[in-house]
Amino acid sequence: MKKVINSNYLLFIPLFLIMGISLLNMQNARILSDLYQYNLLKQIIFFIIGLMIIFIIKKLNITILLKYSFYYYLFSVILLVLVLFLGKNINGSNAWFDFGFFSFQPSELTKLTLALYLSDVVAKNKANFMLILKVLIITLIPSILVFLEPDTGAIIFYFLIALAVLIVAPIKRVWFLVLAFIILSLFIGFILLYLYKRDLLINLIGTSFFYRVERLITFKTESSYQLENALVVMGSATLFGSGLNKVSLYIPEAPTDFIFAFNIGNFGIISGLLVLFCYLLIDLYLLNKYFVIKNKKIKLVLISFISIFFFQQFINIGMNLGLLPIIGIPLPFLSYGGSTIIIYFAFLGIILNMVKKNVF
Repeated sequence: MKKVINSNYLLFIPLFLIMGISLLNMQNARILSDLYQYNLLKQIIFFIIGLMIIFIIKKLNITILLKYSFYYYLFSVILLVLVLFLGKNINGSNAWFDFGFFSFQPSELTKLTLALYLSDVVAKNKANFMLILKVLIITLIPSILVFLEPDTGAIIFYFLIALAVLIVAPIKRVWFLVLAFIILSLFIGFILLYLYKRDLLINLIGTSFFYRVERLITFKTESSYQLENALVVMGSATLFGSGLNKVSLYIPEAPTDFIFAFNIGNFGIISGLLVLFCYLLIDLYLLNKYFVIKNKKIKLVLISFISIFFFQQFINIGMNLGLLPIIGIPLPFLSYGGSTIIIYFAFLGIILNMVKKNVF
């Protein structure tokens, strides 16, 4: 157990490096626009809050804390309902509660509460088709609410969490085949509507959401001003970049969606490789814990976080390189954004607590 406890601290070395690089980029972002003037200060606050959350969660009785996972899930669903009516509209989406100096996105909190609740459900129920239905219903409720905002990125993560916990559960393959058939049928139906009854599809899902889906289907990235500038910045980057308080070219959404390209332009190819290496170390740490730990519930929580954490890296970097559609997904701990940062710190705190005490 001593080796497991000591190895947990190794996680913070690459994490602190990513955080430090993030702060340097937030300083450079102030040059881009007045909109980013307070990003550095806010990011520091987010990191401090996140580290405090890890410290607090590690001191709690995790067994009691996770006993009420259903109520956390219910609370996040209520927030998703409220944000539709009380949330601030940003870029056509009612997804944030605005508190003046900062805003909060309930869909990010739902990633955590959904993962905890689904892990609890899968751990306590028999692995059969009824379990699949329960998981799908639990996942569909927040997905429908987020669909109404709309926020396609969050929905992808919810179903990714559901798929991850179902794969870990010892469910017979025949039920996965049945589920795959249902999903495939729905997908084919959607594609047929898209090809032959587009007006009906727009009436069903709305113009805004249709545009987002169409962008995924048609892979429209080549005409993006953001992407063009990001590729120019990375293609012309030197080994050590333009340096602190210098920006080579303007990139829209540089502190969030295009932070990877922005970082390479600012601090060079070396910085980009360092970021990738840090993520690799964190991924390997989490995967190592997943394969070492035998407890089912710990594995379920771990696989939930591993799936969304890795997927978020993959999608964001793919977006920056022009290999994947631009769907507004930030890079964990590097991009600016309080909701994502704080929730991921909470995830890490819960995982470190569970691994340390080897509960359940």
